[in-house]
Amino acid sequence: MEILENFSLKNHNTFGIDVKARKFVAVHSVEELQDVLESNRGEQIFILGGGSNMLLTRDVDALVVHVDLRGKKILEQDQAHAVVEAMAGENWHEFVLYAISNGFGGLENMSLIPGNVGTTPIQNIGAYGAEIKDTMLWCEALDMRTLEIRRFSNAECRFGYRDSIFKNEAKGRYVITAVAFRLTTADHRINTGYGDITRMLAERQIENPTIKDVSDAVIAIRQSKLPDPKELGNSGSFFKNPVIPESLYHKASARYPEMPHYPAGDGLVKVPAGWLIEQAGFKGKRFGNAGMHRNQALVLVNYGGASGSELLAVAQDVQATVREKFGIEIEAEVNIV
Repeated sequence: MEILENFSLKNHNTFGIDVKARKFVAVHSVEELQDVLESNRGEQIFILGGGSNMLLTRDVDALVVHVDLRGKKILEQDQAHAVVEAMAGENWHEFVLYAISNGFGGLENMSLIPGNVGTTPIQNIGAYGAEIKDTMLWCEALDMRTLEIRRFSNAECRFGYRDSIFKNEAKGRYVITAVAFRLTTADHRINTGYGDITRMLAERQIENPTIKDVSDAVIAIRQSKLPDPKELGNSGSFFKNPVIPESLYHKASARYPEMPHYPAGDGLVKVPAGWLIEQAGFKGKRFGNAGMHRNQALVLVNYGGASGSELLAVAQDVQATVREKFGIEIEAEVNIV
Protein backbone atom coordinates (compact mmCIF):
# COMPACT_ATOMS: atom_id res chain seq x y z
CA MET A 1 0.00 0.00 0.00
CA GLU A 2 1.23 3.42 -0.92
CA ILE A 3 -0.24 6.60 0.52
CA LEU A 4 -0.26 9.29 -2.16
CA GLU A 5 -0.42 13.02 -1.49
CA ASN A 6 -2.37 15.76 -3.30
CA PHE A 7 -4.13 13.06 -5.33
CA SER A 8 -6.73 13.92 -8.00
CA LEU A 9 -10.11 12.25 -7.49
CA LYS A 10 -11.30 13.00 -11.03
CA ASN A 11 -11.22 9.33 -12.02
CA HIS A 12 -12.78 8.23 -8.74
CA ASN A 13 -16.14 10.01 -8.96
CA THR A 14 -18.71 9.57 -11.71
CA PHE A 15 -19.29 13.32 -12.05
CA GLY A 16 -15.64 13.61 -13.12
CA ILE A 17 -15.00 16.50 -10.71
CA ASP A 18 -11.29 17.32 -10.49
CA VAL A 19 -10.76 17.88 -6.78
CA LYS A 20 -7.76 16.78 -4.76
CA ALA A 21 -7.45 14.49 -1.78
CA ARG A 22 -4.81 15.56 0.75
CA LYS A 23 -3.86 11.87 1.00
CA PHE A 24 -5.12 8.80 -0.85
CA VAL A 25 -4.69 5.06 -0.45
CA ALA A 26 -6.41 2.06 -2.05
CA VAL A 27 -6.96 -1.05 0.08
CA HIS A 28 -7.52 -4.51 -1.40
CA SER A 29 -8.28 -6.63 1.66
CA VAL A 30 -9.94 -6.33 5.04
CA GLU A 31 -6.51 -6.66 6.64
CA GLU A 32 -5.15 -3.73 4.63
CA LEU A 33 -8.17 -1.67 5.61
CA GLN A 34 -7.60 -2.49 9.28
CA ASP A 35 -3.89 -1.65 8.99
CA VAL A 36 -4.56 1.73 7.36
CA LEU A 37 -7.13 2.72 9.95
CA GLU A 38 -4.96 1.52 12.84
CA SER A 39 -1.82 3.32 11.65
CA ASN A 40 -3.67 6.54 10.89
CA ARG A 41 -5.72 7.00 14.06
CA GLY A 42 -6.21 10.69 14.62
CA GLU A 43 -6.32 11.38 10.88
CA GLN A 44 -9.53 12.56 9.25
CA ILE A 45 -10.69 9.55 7.20
CA PHE A 46 -12.86 9.70 4.08
CA ILE A 47 -14.13 6.33 2.83
CA LEU A 48 -14.51 6.08 -0.95
CA GLY A 49 -16.25 3.30 -2.86
CA GLY A 50 -17.21 3.56 -6.52
CA GLY A 51 -17.73 7.31 -6.35
CA SER A 52 -21.16 7.07 -7.95
CA ASN A 53 -23.26 8.50 -5.16
CA MET A 54 -21.54 11.74 -4.28
CA LEU A 55 -20.99 15.27 -5.51
CA LEU A 56 -17.60 16.66 -4.55
CA THR A 57 -17.78 20.43 -4.15
CA ARG A 58 -14.30 20.98 -2.68
CA ASP A 59 -10.92 19.38 -2.09
CA VAL A 60 -11.00 16.61 0.50
CA ASP A 61 -8.80 17.55 3.45
CA ALA A 62 -8.46 13.97 4.69
CA LEU A 63 -6.93 10.58 4.06
CA VAL A 64 -9.19 9.13 1.36
CA VAL A 65 -9.37 5.35 1.71
CA HIS A 66 -10.55 3.72 -1.51
CA VAL A 67 -12.22 0.39 -0.64
CA ASP A 68 -11.20 -1.88 -3.51
CA LEU A 69 -12.02 -5.30 -2.03
CA ARG A 70 -12.77 -7.84 -4.78
CA GLY A 71 -14.24 -11.31 -5.00
CA LYS A 72 -17.58 -13.11 -5.23
CA LYS A 73 -18.63 -16.63 -4.34
CA ILE A 74 -21.62 -18.91 -3.93
CA LEU A 75 -21.93 -19.78 -0.25
CA GLU A 76 -24.98 -22.05 -0.47
CA GLN A 77 -27.18 -23.41 -3.24
CA ASP A 78 -30.17 -25.73 -3.44
CA GLN A 79 -33.09 -26.28 -5.80
CA ALA A 80 -34.87 -23.10 -4.70
CA HIS A 81 -32.27 -20.58 -3.53
CA ALA A 82 -28.63 -19.59 -3.53
CA VAL A 83 -26.70 -17.40 -1.11
CA VAL A 84 -24.11 -15.36 -3.00
CA GLU A 85 -21.50 -13.11 -1.43
CA ALA A 86 -19.74 -10.19 -3.11
CA MET A 87 -16.94 -8.07 -1.69
CA ALA A 88 -17.52 -4.35 -1.38
CA GLY A 89 -15.31 -3.29 -4.29
CA GLU A 90 -17.10 -5.40 -6.89
CA ASN A 91 -18.89 -3.39 -9.57
CA TRP A 92 -22.62 -3.67 -8.93
CA HIS A 93 -23.76 -4.18 -12.53
CA GLU A 94 -21.09 -6.80 -13.15
CA PHE A 95 -22.27 -8.63 -10.05
CA VAL A 96 -25.87 -8.54 -11.31
CA LEU A 97 -24.73 -10.05 -14.61
CA TYR A 98 -22.75 -12.69 -12.69
CA ALA A 99 -25.89 -13.67 -10.78
CA ILE A 100 -27.96 -13.89 -13.96
CA SER A 101 -25.28 -15.96 -15.72
CA ASN A 102 -25.57 -18.47 -12.88
CA GLY A 103 -29.36 -18.54 -13.16
CA PHE A 104 -29.91 -16.63 -9.91
CA GLY A 105 -32.91 -14.29 -9.83
CA GLY A 106 -33.78 -11.24 -7.77
CA LEU A 107 -31.34 -8.57 -8.92
CA GLU A 108 -32.24 -8.25 -12.60
CA ASN A 109 -34.47 -5.17 -12.17
CA MET A 110 -31.47 -3.33 -10.72
CA SER A 111 -29.22 -3.87 -13.75
CA LEU A 112 -26.92 -1.03 -14.81
CA ILE A 113 -27.20 0.96 -11.58
CA PRO A 114 -23.80 2.64 -11.20
CA GLY A 115 -21.52 2.02 -8.23
CA ASN A 116 -20.05 -0.82 -6.23
CA VAL A 117 -21.63 -3.56 -4.12
CA GLY A 118 -20.44 -2.10 -0.82
CA THR A 119 -22.52 1.05 -1.08
CA THR A 120 -25.77 -0.66 -2.08
CA PRO A 121 -27.04 -1.34 1.47
CA ILE A 122 -26.22 2.21 2.59
CA GLN A 123 -28.58 3.69 0.05
CA ASN A 124 -30.92 0.70 -0.22
CA ILE A 125 -30.61 1.18 -3.96
CA GLY A 126 -33.53 0.23 -6.12
CA ALA A 127 -35.11 0.44 -9.55
CA TYR A 128 -38.23 -0.78 -11.35
CA GLY A 129 -39.93 -2.24 -8.29
CA ALA A 130 -36.90 -3.88 -6.66
CA GLU A 131 -34.68 -2.77 -3.79
CA ILE A 132 -31.64 -4.19 -2.02
CA LYS A 133 -33.77 -4.97 1.05
CA ASP A 134 -35.73 -7.53 -1.01
CA THR A 135 -32.77 -9.88 -1.45
CA MET A 136 -29.96 -8.86 0.91
CA LEU A 137 -29.39 -11.50 3.58
CA TRP A 138 -26.61 -9.78 5.50
CA CYS A 139 -23.71 -7.43 5.12
CA GLU A 140 -20.40 -7.34 6.96
CA ALA A 141 -18.91 -4.06 8.07
CA LEU A 142 -15.72 -2.97 9.78
CA ASP A 143 -16.24 -0.88 12.91
CA MET A 144 -13.84 2.04 12.44
CA ARG A 145 -13.51 2.44 16.21
CA THR A 146 -12.76 -1.14 17.24
CA LEU A 147 -11.52 -2.44 13.83
CA GLU A 148 -13.72 -5.50 14.34
CA ILE A 149 -16.05 -6.98 11.74
CA ARG A 150 -19.75 -6.94 12.55
CA ARG A 151 -22.44 -8.75 10.58
CA PHE A 152 -25.70 -6.85 10.07
CA SER A 153 -28.83 -8.84 9.25
CA ASN A 154 -31.41 -7.45 6.86
CA ALA A 155 -33.58 -6.32 9.77
CA GLU A 156 -30.65 -4.70 11.58
CA CYS A 157 -30.00 -2.51 8.52
CA ARG A 158 -33.37 -0.79 9.13
CA PHE A 159 -33.99 -0.25 5.46
CA GLY A 160 -36.28 2.49 4.22
CA TYR A 161 -36.77 4.28 0.93
CA ARG A 162 -33.17 5.07 -0.12
CA ASP A 163 -32.31 4.80 3.55
CA SER A 164 -30.65 2.53 6.10
CA ILE A 165 -28.99 2.53 9.50
CA PHE A 166 -25.75 3.46 7.71
CA LYS A 167 -27.20 6.85 6.79
CA ASN A 168 -28.48 7.51 10.29
CA GLU A 169 -27.24 6.34 13.70
CA ALA A 170 -24.39 4.26 12.22
CA LYS A 171 -23.30 6.95 9.75
CA GLY A 172 -19.54 7.35 9.60
CA ARG A 173 -18.84 4.45 11.95
CA TYR A 174 -18.76 1.41 9.64
CA VAL A 175 -17.14 0.45 6.35
CA ILE A 176 -19.10 -2.25 4.54
CA THR A 177 -16.72 -4.97 3.38
CA ALA A 178 -19.02 -7.68 1.96
CA VAL A 179 -22.68 -8.24 1.14
CA ALA A 180 -24.60 -11.52 0.79
CA PHE A 181 -27.83 -12.01 -1.14
CA ARG A 182 -30.43 -14.77 -1.05
CA LEU A 183 -31.45 -15.29 -4.67
CA THR A 184 -33.79 -17.69 -6.40
CA THR A 185 -32.51 -20.62 -8.45
CA ALA A 186 -35.95 -21.65 -9.75
CA ASP A 187 -39.51 -20.30 -9.92
CA HIS A 188 -38.15 -16.78 -10.24
CA ARG A 189 -40.44 -13.92 -9.33
CA ILE A 190 -40.45 -12.04 -12.62
CA ASN A 191 -41.18 -8.40 -11.86
CA THR A 192 -42.49 -6.58 -14.93
CA GLY A 193 -44.98 -4.31 -13.19
CA TYR A 194 -43.39 -1.10 -14.40
CA GLY A 195 -44.78 0.21 -17.67
CA ASP A 196 -41.42 0.81 -19.28
CA ILE A 197 -40.44 -2.84 -18.84
CA THR A 198 -43.82 -4.05 -20.08
CA ARG A 199 -43.50 -1.89 -23.20
CA MET A 200 -39.93 -2.94 -23.89
CA LEU A 201 -40.80 -6.64 -23.62
CA ALA A 202 -43.83 -6.12 -25.88
CA GLU A 203 -41.64 -4.38 -28.46
CA ARG A 204 -39.33 -7.39 -28.36
CA GLN A 205 -42.31 -9.75 -28.60
CA ILE A 206 -41.38 -11.52 -25.38
CA GLU A 207 -44.44 -12.97 -23.66
CA ASN A 208 -42.78 -15.18 -21.04
CA PRO A 209 -39.65 -13.28 -19.99
CA THR A 210 -36.69 -14.84 -18.24
CA ILE A 211 -34.58 -12.99 -15.68
CA LYS A 212 -32.12 -12.23 -18.49
CA ASP A 213 -34.93 -10.82 -20.63
CA VAL A 214 -35.90 -8.48 -17.79
CA SER A 215 -32.27 -7.46 -17.27
CA ASP A 216 -31.79 -6.79 -20.98
CA ALA A 217 -34.97 -4.70 -21.02
CA VAL A 218 -33.87 -2.66 -18.00
CA ILE A 219 -30.44 -2.11 -19.54
CA ALA A 220 -32.00 -0.88 -22.79
CA ILE A 221 -34.38 1.43 -20.91
CA ARG A 222 -31.65 2.90 -18.74
CA GLN A 223 -29.32 3.38 -21.71
CA SER A 224 -32.06 5.25 -23.57
CA LYS A 225 -32.70 7.58 -20.63
CA LEU A 226 -29.46 7.87 -18.70
CA PRO A 227 -26.07 9.07 -19.94
CA ASP A 228 -22.99 6.89 -19.56
CA PRO A 229 -20.85 8.51 -16.80
CA LYS A 230 -17.75 7.73 -18.89
CA GLU A 231 -19.10 10.03 -21.59
CA LEU A 232 -21.07 12.58 -19.57
CA GLY A 233 -20.42 13.03 -15.85
CA ASN A 234 -23.41 12.13 -13.68
CA SER A 235 -24.48 10.02 -10.71
CA GLY A 236 -27.70 8.60 -12.11
CA SER A 237 -30.81 9.91 -10.38
CA PHE A 238 -29.73 12.94 -8.37
CA PHE A 239 -33.01 13.40 -6.47
CA LYS A 240 -35.26 11.10 -4.47
CA ASN A 241 -38.91 10.73 -5.37
CA PRO A 242 -40.63 12.70 -2.59
CA VAL A 243 -42.96 10.82 -0.25
CA ILE A 244 -45.56 13.29 0.99
CA PRO A 245 -48.77 13.27 3.08
CA GLU A 246 -51.94 12.64 1.11
CA SER A 247 -53.20 16.05 2.25
CA LEU A 248 -50.27 17.79 0.56
CA TYR A 249 -50.76 15.71 -2.57
CA HIS A 250 -54.46 16.67 -2.76
CA LYS A 251 -53.56 20.33 -2.33
CA ALA A 252 -50.98 20.18 -5.14
CA SER A 253 -53.09 18.01 -7.44
CA ALA A 254 -55.99 20.43 -7.16
CA ARG A 255 -53.82 22.82 -9.16
CA TYR A 256 -52.09 20.12 -11.22
CA PRO A 257 -54.61 17.26 -11.68
CA GLU A 258 -52.29 15.44 -14.09
CA MET A 259 -49.68 14.94 -11.34
CA PRO A 260 -48.80 11.21 -11.19
CA HIS A 261 -48.67 9.53 -7.81
CA TYR A 262 -48.33 6.13 -6.16
CA PRO A 263 -49.53 4.87 -2.76
CA ALA A 264 -46.72 4.84 -0.18
CA GLY A 265 -48.64 3.49 2.84
CA ASP A 266 -49.87 5.09 6.06
CA GLY A 267 -51.51 8.10 4.43
CA LEU A 268 -48.48 8.81 2.28
CA VAL A 269 -48.09 9.29 -1.47
CA LYS A 270 -44.98 9.06 -3.66
CA VAL A 271 -44.69 11.61 -6.47
CA PRO A 272 -42.12 11.17 -9.28
CA ALA A 273 -39.43 13.82 -8.84
CA GLY A 274 -38.65 13.62 -12.55
CA TRP A 275 -42.18 14.77 -13.39
CA LEU A 276 -41.95 17.68 -10.94
CA ILE A 277 -38.58 18.77 -12.33
CA GLU A 278 -39.74 18.49 -15.93
CA GLN A 279 -42.90 20.50 -15.21
CA ALA A 280 -40.71 23.11 -13.51
CA GLY A 281 -38.93 23.55 -16.85
CA PHE A 282 -35.55 22.03 -16.08
CA LYS A 283 -35.48 18.96 -18.32
CA GLY A 284 -32.63 19.45 -20.78
CA LYS A 285 -31.87 22.91 -19.38
CA ARG A 286 -28.20 23.81 -19.33
CA PHE A 287 -26.35 26.36 -17.20
CA GLY A 288 -22.85 26.68 -18.62
CA ASN A 289 -21.22 23.28 -18.17
CA ALA A 290 -23.88 21.96 -15.80
CA GLY A 291 -27.54 21.08 -16.27
CA MET A 292 -30.32 18.49 -16.21
CA HIS A 293 -30.21 15.75 -18.83
CA ARG A 294 -32.36 16.06 -21.92
CA ASN A 295 -33.78 12.52 -21.63
CA GLN A 296 -34.25 12.29 -17.86
CA ALA A 297 -34.99 15.31 -15.70
CA LEU A 298 -33.77 13.49 -12.57
CA VAL A 299 -30.19 13.39 -13.83
CA LEU A 300 -27.80 16.24 -13.08
CA VAL A 301 -24.94 16.23 -15.59
CA ASN A 302 -21.47 17.66 -15.99
CA TYR A 303 -21.06 18.58 -19.65
CA GLY A 304 -17.33 18.93 -19.09
CA GLY A 305 -15.33 21.14 -16.78
CA ALA A 306 -18.10 22.02 -14.35
CA SER A 307 -17.09 22.36 -10.73
CA GLY A 308 -18.97 20.64 -7.94
CA SER A 309 -20.17 24.04 -6.74
CA GLU A 310 -21.64 24.82 -10.17
CA LEU A 311 -23.49 21.50 -10.21
CA LEU A 312 -24.75 22.04 -6.67
CA ALA A 313 -26.05 25.50 -7.61
CA VAL A 314 -28.15 23.95 -10.40
CA ALA A 315 -29.51 21.30 -8.01
CA GLN A 316 -30.44 23.96 -5.46
CA ASP A 317 -32.16 26.03 -8.17
CA VAL A 318 -34.20 22.96 -9.14
CA GLN A 319 -35.19 22.34 -5.51
CA ALA A 320 -36.20 25.97 -4.94
CA THR A 321 -38.27 26.13 -8.13
CA VAL A 322 -40.10 22.86 -7.40
CA ARG A 323 -40.78 24.04 -3.83
CA GLU A 324 -42.19 27.34 -5.09
CA LYS A 325 -44.29 25.80 -7.87
CA PHE A 326 -45.68 22.72 -6.11
CA GLY A 327 -45.03 23.24 -2.40
CA ILE A 328 -43.10 19.96 -2.41
CA GLU A 329 -39.55 19.44 -1.15
CA ILE A 330 -37.27 17.19 -3.19
CA GLU A 331 -34.14 15.85 -1.54
CA ALA A 332 -30.83 14.98 -3.10
CA GLU A 333 -30.24 11.23 -3.32
CA VAL A 334 -26.47 11.66 -3.55
CA ASN A 335 -24.12 12.76 -0.78
CA ILE A 336 -22.92 16.35 -1.03
CA VAL A 337 -19.30 16.68 0.08
